[in-house]
Amino acid sequence: MAADNRIEELLRRPLYVYDLPQELLTSIALKGEDQQPVAIKDDSELVPQTPPVEAQEHAIATSASCALCNVSFASVQDQREHVRSDHHKYNVRAQLRGNAVLDEIQFTKAIGELDESISGSESSEEEDQDGGDQLTTLLKRQARISQAAEEGQTSTPKSTGKHPLLWFSNPALPPNTSLGVYRALFTNAEQDEPRYLADSLAKKQLTPIYAQNNNGQPQTPSPHIFMCMIGGGHFAAMLVSLAPEIHRKQGGIEERQARVIAHKTFHRYTTRRKQGGSQSANDASKGAAHSAGSSLRRYNEVTLEKEVRELLQDWRQQINDAQLLLVRAAGSTNRRILFGQHEGQVLKQNDPRLRGFPFSTRRATQNELMRCFKELTRVKISQVDEAALAAAEGKQQETSKPSTPKPQPRKPKLSKEEEAAIMHTTQIQALIRRSKIPALTAYLTKNEIPSSFTFQPSDVQQNFRCPTPLHLASNLDAPAMVLALLAKVDANPTTTNGEGRTPFELAGDRATRDAFRVARHELGESKWDWEAAKVPPAISKAESDARSQRERQAAEEEETNRRKAEMDRLRQEEAEAASRVTKKGGRTLGAGITSVEKSAQEKREEEMRGMAPEMRMRLERERRARAAEERIRRMQQGQN
Repeated sequence: MAADNRIEELLRRPLYVYDLPQELLTSIALKGEDQQPVAIKDDSELVPQTPPVEAQEHAIATSASCALCNVSFASVQDQREHVRSDHHKYNVRAQLRGNAVLDEIQFTKAIGELDESISGSESSEEEDQDGGDQLTTLLKRQARISQAAEEGQTSTPKSTGKHPLLWFSNPALPPNTSLGVYRALFTNAEQDEPRYLADSLAKKQLTPIYAQNNNGQPQTPSPHIFMCMIGGGHFAAMLVSLAPEIHRKQGGIEERQARVIAHKTFHRYTTRRKQGGSQSANDASKGAAHSAGSSLRRYNEVTLEKEVRELLQDWRQQINDAQLLLVRAAGSTNRRILFGQHEGQVLKQNDPRLRGFPFSTRRATQNELMRCFKELTRVKISQVDEAALAAAEGKQQETSKPSTPKPQPRKPKLSKEEEAAIMHTTQIQALIRRSKIPALTAYLTKNEIPSSFTFQPSDVQQNFRCPTPLHLASNLDAPAMVLALLAKVDANPTTTNGEGRTPFELAGDRATRDAFRVARHELGESKWDWEAAKVPPAISKAESDARSQRERQAAEEEETNRRKAEMDRLRQEEAEAASRVTKKGGRTLGAGITSVEKSAQEKREEEMRGMAPEMRMRLERERRARAAEERIRRMQQGQN
């Protein structure tokens, strides 16, 4: 019983691929292709399994899914991001137009032929402006392919790619539970030997690293990966360690975090707004334009290419030592920047470590890279009764054998109360996702919606996991919304969802968990049964803010120490290189290389390399001010 409780407790918290508990690694085995929780369609195409209606009574999956795109998710947050992705938008429009929908592998292959990424923005409004035309282009192209296929001229290519997830089982787990790991985390050699994938997963485990906050010394090197995205003028790159980093908090609490070795982002105006595509692609198809905007975009394309390639050359050693290279570069222009042949080329197309992101991504930002890293390295947990699914599928096949189709039973008509509840559910969920706290409180008050309101219909997977507004806000990691619901709306924190979890247990970060503790302090111990709600002891808002401030200062100090140590290392390397060169009459002894003094511009660029954009601007303003003062001083001396 104790072992079962231990396994259940492990499955409740996020599992990291490179730091799995020993209980799960023991006797872990790869599930056969015919036993994976996915459905096999024609041409061996693998898509996530959507439970039949007959099996839903016996098999309720804790992960969300999209039946239209045939994609499953580990959380409602992932499903929400998928709904805003290009993949889902394309399939919605394709279905409305009567075209065939694409799975994730087919869609990734289709957009790879476009010049730029479909959406280059995080906001839905900018996505519609920047990517709408290209999304329409892709729809039209797919329609032409479908029409040609009907006329016998060509056929739509079918995807032969493998499913991005590998599923593992363990005798200690419940029979309906499987653990999913992204295939991209395994090398090509490991994937060629499926029998040893479980052993390979066990060998990938890494010892956590304890954070060093005081001495400023470089941390111990550890296995790391390189991630970068480029599209629509946005570029983001990151070197991140695979070994988790442990930070000691107050009270001796240890918290695991990802350790970013280095990161950099660039943005240049290169995309033709409201028209889509890069300037170079437009020039290639229609000829060179002569407007001021086109000239600026051409200049920015060249500048972006120069900045990206210089950064890759600076990171050459770390990239060469990386275990995996995850790159998203849609369009020929972006691929040429990264993989085009040039002096000092770092990334190569034939590198066996090269991977694409096995899921939909958004605009290239540092936050998006970190989200992708967490998504990539987090173990997926599927709880689907496969026996019930197989029985239901066999029953469905038997009933579909007669040639005469049976009339589909009509769905029962909803009452006015049920329709109102569904409408309120849609409105409330939208306000919570957009963090509209005043609008949410006003909506609840105006419509006289009680604090005990639950989302409808209750049999939807999203509402199964997050049945109340407080569950949804906690699952979305929205601390301000959580505090508002508890303090202003009088939401009940003891309500449990279909999995038996309270809202606090769905919180994914410390800020959201602290919001519950602050509410406990403000509302008092007698307001709710906080122990039943699983909320830890109360803390005040001032204590929470002070701790957050201390952590920010510690992070800034750690970053400053890291930069100082890196600059000291670079200066030491330059001094050692200079000491090896002995000048004599403009020549070097031994090496035979002429020593050339660096120009002022080169020195400035070298000093600013690695600095944040704000620091570069501040340093440049100071230099210009000093130069102006020097000119004024010389003019005054000349007059005297």
